[in-house]
Amino acid sequence: MGATGKIPEAGGGPQVATLVELFDRAAAAGQPDLLNYKRDGRWHHLAAREVADRVRLAALGLFALGVGPGARVGLLSENRPEWTIADLAVLCCGAADVPVYATQSPGQVGYILRDAAVEVMFISGRAQYERVRAALDSAPALRVIVSFDPVGTGDERVLGFDELLRRGREAGADLAARYEEARRAVSAEQLATLIYTSGTTGEPKGVMLTHRNLVSNVLANRATLALAPGEVALSFLPLSHIFERTALYVYLSLGVAVYYAESVEAVAANLAEVRPHCMTSVPRLFEKIYAKTMERAEAGGKARTAVARWAVGTAKEWAEVASRGGRPGAWLDLKRRVAMRLVFAKWREAVGGRIRYFVSGGAPLETELAQVFYGAGLPILQGYGLTESSPVITSNTPGANRLGSVGRPIPGVSVRLAADGEILCAGPNVMLGYYGKPEATAEALELDAEGRLWLHTGDIGRFDEDGFLYITDRKKDLLKTSGGKYIAPQPIENLIKRSRFVNQVVVIGDQRKFPAALIVPQLDALESYAALKGIAYREPAELLGHPRIIDLIERQVEKQTAELAHFEKIKAVALLDRELTIEGGELTPTLKVKRRAVAEKYKQLIDRLYAEREEKYAVRQ
Repeated sequence: MGATGKIPEAGGGPQVATLVELFDRAAAAGQPDLLNYKRDGRWHHLAAREVADRVRLAALGLFALGVGPGARVGLLSENRPEWTIADLAVLCCGAADVPVYATQSPGQVGYILRDAAVEVMFISGRAQYERVRAALDSAPALRVIVSFDPVGTGDERVLGFDELLRRGREAGADLAARYEEARRAVSAEQLATLIYTSGTTGEPKGVMLTHRNLVSNVLANRATLALAPGEVALSFLPLSHIFERTALYVYLSLGVAVYYAESVEAVAANLAEVRPHCMTSVPRLFEKIYAKTMERAEAGGKARTAVARWAVGTAKEWAEVASRGGRPGAWLDLKRRVAMRLVFAKWREAVGGRIRYFVSGGAPLETELAQVFYGAGLPILQGYGLTESSPVITSNTPGANRLGSVGRPIPGVSVRLAADGEILCAGPNVMLGYYGKPEATAEALELDAEGRLWLHTGDIGRFDEDGFLYITDRKKDLLKTSGGKYIAPQPIENLIKRSRFVNQVVVIGDQRKFPAALIVPQLDALESYAALKGIAYREPAELLGHPRIIDLIERQVEKQTAELAHFEKIKAVALLDRELTIEGGELTPTLKVKRRAVAEKYKQLIDRLYAEREEKYAVRQ
């Protein structure tokens, strides 16, 4: 990087220093359907020029409201074009935005608004306004609330988005000139966003990311993704999360048409409509796709089930060889072609028929699931990163996809392992620090003797002989039994989730004699099993308490974890009759399990489970 602070684009192209410059180049490329959304049953398209015009008007409107360098602007909305337009408008003013998850609790919303001293807040509409009104009222610095849709309230702070654009359109020459000056003055080292971490433990921390942090990550990732102008990406993960937001910047910079999914529930339908070439996701979606396809096969009878299982086995066998650079033999290639024709062609059709790859992040992807999708012609590129690293640290690529790993370090980023196996990262993507928390910042960032700043990720990992990184567990998630054995819960949970009867699982056992598991069963699969076996019940809760169902789940857990060490094996299981959710407080907005919250919420159940099983499963650790 030169003295200007600019970062060269891959391939020796012109230099880019800020997200403002990155967007300017995207607008100049003239993509005819840059941002796309569905309303009233049909898709609407915004060309690059139209997006640029709206960004400028929104930025001028914000500037007229006193939003400039140093200001903090909140963003609380579901994914939609206005989210991206507001984001870019804030950046063009030289201000920093503060994204808030649309599902975040009012208490956490209030904490973030107060901690960040948010002055102006974008919200999606009346439903969100009413949901978090107490939080809005608790933020002393909040002056203006800009609503994308009408709110219909007497709150004098509320301003419609159309009114903001009108104010920008009517801005005088003097204000416009001052805005353009501020826009040109935006620098690479300027704070671009303040993102509050999900907080699996403790209160959220505001991660400070600069334009340089984000631009470096965008350019490094676009260099490894073989996407072309005019191709299509479906966006459904929350833009308030840095993973999807950085992905969207990558799409914009490449001239890829972005289609916003209507909702998480509509993703399957939108995939078929939009026919994307690429989509980012979390493993949960792939688990659900696989479970549903296998359920449909089993509903078709024994012959169809047998074919589906044979195809899955063939896909895994083929992927194990091909993903490591090997050449599957003629017989294996032939079997795979037959499997593609009989089974996987329908899978591809269900996701639009044009997917070249999915990108997965946010949580570990189970290796066997990755093998199935890879062999089915739907490769999943797993990556790894944190909000604190903007976010990508390592990634698999279309040309180097080592299943089970999270890939190699992306260009410009260095990764090493500490003595205890913790993953450390250095590069232009590493955050400034945590806002207002110098002690937490000092704990997370370490300056070495050469003046390089290393981020402590809190994750444990290992490298293989080819430089691919594998995550073995979260440092703070390790369970320690009363016998002193350390257990990594995530790999065990991923094994158990292979069962089609398991929806969600949380391994417990810290300071206990042995590990146990709380399991949310896949109710549809259990109901089919009950019908097949003649198990009578009146309601789901009764089914989950049936001895034969409990025995089934215990046998499934034992089968999936057969290769584990004795001290790692699950000795007791409890079935939960409701999903773990964000709203229930058991999951973070990025769908990570809040282990402490789960342990507290189900304390009585856990205590009873151990009391009932402790004598039977007494183990010398």
